[in-house]
Amino acid sequence: MKTHGGASLTTDKKSAETRPARAAKAATGTGKGPVPAAGPVKIPVPAKEPLKGAPATPAEETQKTPEQASIHASKKKAPAKKESGKPAVPSGEHEQHGKAGRPFWSGSITIGLVNVPVRLHTMVRDRSFSFRLLHKKDGQPLKYDRVCSLDGLVVPWNETVKGYEIRKGEFLVFEPEELKAAMPESDRKIRIDKFVYYLSLDPVYFESSYILVPDRSEEAYSLLVTALGELGRAAAGTITLRTKEYPVVVHVYDGALVLTTLRHADEVTPPHAFSILPSLPVPKEPELALAKRIINDLAGDFSINDYPDRYRESILALIDRKLAGEKIVYEEPHPEKAKELMAALQETIATLGRK
Repeated sequence: MKTHGGASLTTDKKSAETRPARAAKAATGTGKGPVPAAGPVKIPVPAKEPLKGAPATPAEETQKTPEQASIHASKKKAPAKKESGKPAVPSGEHEQHGKAGRPFWSGSITIGLVNVPVRLHTMVRDRSFSFRLLHKKDGQPLKYDRVCSLDGLVVPWNETVKGYEIRKGEFLVFEPEELKAAMPESDRKIRIDKFVYYLSLDPVYFESSYILVPDRSEEAYSLLVTALGELGRAAAGTITLRTKEYPVVVHVYDGALVLTTLRHADEVTPPHAFSILPSLPVPKEPELALAKRIINDLAGDFSINDYPDRYRESILALIDRKLAGEKIVYEEPHPEKAKELMAALQETIATLGRK
């Protein structure tokens, strides 16, 4: 365990000894045996799925995500660097925001007999922190094995199968060939069957968005961007990515085509499923008037930049403070007392009037 500026930093036991130290041991005979030549360091990269809940097909599994491609290139080209002893920058802080990466899918937008070749790029990246679970005693990361719930033994990959639980503790076992046969056919096409008004789409069905880039089809791509933009329409259709077929809309965003995958109807719980909602009371007129006044006073244009990630900012500040050896003092939150609705409305109006 290392200490840095008053903060406790843990290192992997296997890598705690430097290469020169291991070489010196081998030369002087103080080690237990000859030290093999150090091979390339493998960086574990979690497979980032472009779409949730979609395992990869063999054809697409060979394509790397932009994050994986970046790391793969750095392992080939980047020269070896000496250890500086400086703590690693939090994940994502070294990346350039808005930098285009490699496409993870290529195909074409198909409208009748018209085909517009495009490449699909990730548009959204998760900037949230990922913490490792450590052993409190020695500060080392924990690992998880595939342990059988019946005999407690670790099961190797070649002895695993997939199963669907039909009743508690009872499973239907599926062979890989059976699941492969059930997969939708991937013809690498975004099949468009209608054009809808973009503003008529309900955002509750939106899932993930991806940028479509022309693949030597600039003229047709530009034509589609212009036509959709002038008509205020979006193209609705389907795409098969990995093992799932998704309903999608292709719409214009900032001069480019963006593909947004949609959730299926049975994936969204409608409001009427909650029994309390249909029996809501009718608002009282004085309270309704105050509520409308508050809404009008706070009316404005939406900008996502008005809503920073305060949790991320707090964690980054906390990391800096811990590395600097600062003693962390926590303030106990003081919950506000609940107010009557009318009193809360009147107090809000008064507060807005002072701004």
